[in-house]
Amino acid sequence: MKPIELLARQVDQWWRVYVTETPSARKRVTQRSHPPRWASILPGAFVQTDAMTAQLNRTRNKRLNYKAHPSVLVAIAVVSLTSTIGYRFYNAPKLDVGTIAPETLFAPDDARVEDTKSTEERRKQERTGAIPVLMLNQVVNQEIYRELYNLLSRGTQLRLSAGPFPYLDPTALSTEIQHYLRACEEWEWRIIRLSVTRETPQRPLAFNRGNEPGRSGGTANALAGVSSAEQQRAIAQLRRLKQSAGPVGFANILQSIEQARLAYQNATANLERQVAPNSRKLYKVTLFELTDAEWDTTQQGIKDTTARILAQGVPRGLPPNILRNAISLQVNGSVPLKAEPLAIEVLSSMLKPNLIEDPEQTRLRAEQAAREVDPVIIQIAKNEVIVEAGQSISQADFVLIDYFGLSERGINWRGLIGFASLVGSAVCIFWLVERRVHSGMRRRDYLLVLLLTLSAPILVSLGVSSTSLPAIGLLIGSFYGSAIGVTVVGLLSLALPIGLEITISDGLASAAGGLLGGLVAGRLRSREEVALLGVGVGLIQGGVYLLIAMISSSSVGLVLPTVLGAAALRSLSGIAWSIVALGLSPYLEHVFDLVTPVRLAELANPNRPLLQRLALEAPGTFQHTLFVSTLAEAAARELNCNVELVRAGTLYHDIGKMHDPLLFCENQMGGPNKHDTEIKDPWKSADIIKKHVSEGLVMARKYRLPKAIQAFIPEHQGTMLIAFFYHQAQQMAQDDPSITVRESDFRYDGPVPQSRETGILMLADSCEAALRSLKEATYEEALAMVNKILRARWQDNQLVDSGLTREEMNTIADVFVRVWQQFHHKRVAYPKTALTAK
Repeated sequence: MKPIELLARQVDQWWRVYVTETPSARKRVTQRSHPPRWASILPGAFVQTDAMTAQLNRTRNKRLNYKAHPSVLVAIAVVSLTSTIGYRFYNAPKLDVGTIAPETLFAPDDARVEDTKSTEERRKQERTGAIPVLMLNQVVNQEIYRELYNLLSRGTQLRLSAGPFPYLDPTALSTEIQHYLRACEEWEWRIIRLSVTRETPQRPLAFNRGNEPGRSGGTANALAGVSSAEQQRAIAQLRRLKQSAGPVGFANILQSIEQARLAYQNATANLERQVAPNSRKLYKVTLFELTDAEWDTTQQGIKDTTARILAQGVPRGLPPNILRNAISLQVNGSVPLKAEPLAIEVLSSMLKPNLIEDPEQTRLRAEQAAREVDPVIIQIAKNEVIVEAGQSISQADFVLIDYFGLSERGINWRGLIGFASLVGSAVCIFWLVERRVHSGMRRRDYLLVLLLTLSAPILVSLGVSSTSLPAIGLLIGSFYGSAIGVTVVGLLSLALPIGLEITISDGLASAAGGLLGGLVAGRLRSREEVALLGVGVGLIQGGVYLLIAMISSSSVGLVLPTVLGAAALRSLSGIAWSIVALGLSPYLEHVFDLVTPVRLAELANPNRPLLQRLALEAPGTFQHTLFVSTLAEAAARELNCNVELVRAGTLYHDIGKMHDPLLFCENQMGGPNKHDTEIKDPWKSADIIKKHVSEGLVMARKYRLPKAIQAFIPEHQGTMLIAFFYHQAQQMAQDDPSITVRESDFRYDGPVPQSRETGILMLADSCEAALRSLKEATYEEALAMVNKILRARWQDNQLVDSGLTREEMNTIADVFVRVWQQFHHKRVAYPKTALTAK
């Protein structure tokens, strides 16, 4: 890492010498016409006028503020980006596909050339359009068999409730007549029974079904109504059976018929009360027309037909009428003829698609189909015309023209200049956004953004299919905020397809992942959140690729299985780039001295080694640091400053006191003061006190703290006067006139605060001891004391470079006193008896 740091320092030095403008003073803070609040609180308060402000600005400690000239910065960025992204303009053919041939071109020799582009397109079509390989879904098969078993069991139960069939010997009474006698209406059965039991001759007269026997008309009318063929056959067979069976046997036969009729009526009633939604449509009274043997044959035929159809497979999207026709063909011959309608209904309601895609076999088939595509070969004979003058050049023509070196390849200056203008516009847009939302970027920050941006075209040029846009969005977004991250990824996404060969689906998918990373990364505060964001980047990248592939495909059903695998690879690619970004982030933070919210949160962890040392070796200083941090954080939050930076910088601002903690009163714990007992020299004591700044910087460099954190160590003291020892030296000079007291010997070396954050820390550090000493003061008394301290720092020119205004002093004073009130709130006084142990 050291060589990289050395390179960054060399670039920094070169930039200052050759690129920067003439140094100029920092802009003055605009002064308001109305005085600050302390002017009305303290008598004789200091009110700063424009003349006095000018005098202060002339006498303050000036620091050079080097700024790079925008035109030089833009030129460097445009040249580097154009040279890497605009690759296609360096070797562009003048005679390309779609251009008009200026003259007739002839083949200088025989040739047989492969059109690699067309070949690859055909192979891609074969991969995406391969018919998926299907396999049986055994889970669905088991569900179908389970449902079939339940349906057949239900049919068997219904038949059992109807009693056995035939219930008489078929040789004596045919099964058709037995079914008729069991199923006919009661009045029909009475007519038949009367006709058989009485020997009254029949009269073939029309029977009015509305007239029942036993009413007016009597038996004669009933007997006259026997006219149907089934009734005639039933009566004839029963009479023969009566003669052969005898009176007792025939009585038993009639009783069996009565029992069969009763069971049949109960079964039909059960049939109407079926609970299953499809049972009423499946099982009708035809179920009871089958004999027990026929029902057994029907069940076995349905099972065999189900096994055959499921073995062949039922694909998704099969029209119902085609499935029904297939069932009819399979059922034919497998079940009795009169049971075929019942079997068809059962199978049609129960069968469903049982074929699912086999991803692995589908992929293998797609790859096999792609390998089997023959290369597109273009042949031409010597002196044969490739393209006529004035004709448009086709892909096949271009392959031959380029093969013979007739395409006139070279630098496309017009396109290159146009692309450079586009890149320049993009750089200017970035610069404007940066000026508006992140104006504090340093030269090394510009270098880092440029290097990250250049990684995308370099990787594409090396043949990497996936661009690094997700990693760029995550890194730049976390380093410099969401606005910068989204701007860089958006502009780069527009430029890459113009200058390089990138497919639309891959380019848009990577852009979506990069935009999401750049948008969200700036708001995260831990590595775990960044890792979780990486998963989201991968999912959005895969989802966008899948959506584009489905939209661009004409046969979604056939392409979907293959595209899903490609989308999964894009998702994994997005997650991989997120892992790369997460791994590079700590190194880039150290090399380029970046203070991201994540790194600041890590530095503010009290378990950091340096903070643990401070808590153990200088506990009083550590407690002082915690209270100052509370004051500074509250003020920074109120003024919309960088709260994370203030928190981390405050925790480390007094680490230099660890070089000798007992020389500072907060660590003496009531013990002797070395300055009074051992040193007894105000000049030496002042040097020791000032040493905590220089020692703090040494420790900060040793522990590799960022420069933004290191700045809090000297700037929180600025050039303030070490008043205690300065007054002690003045007293010694009064007693001994030979002693000369110079104020500069008792002032810190500075510099004064250069940012709002370090200025807030100076004020919080100055007010901490005074606020801690207050016990029973009112809000107004505390506010007056804080305003007095702030006024002293303002008059001492300590805040002239911080960017804090006089109006913000009022806000800071209010915040400090409010925090003090929260720490010193009143509590209920417990009686002494409540505190006495029993």
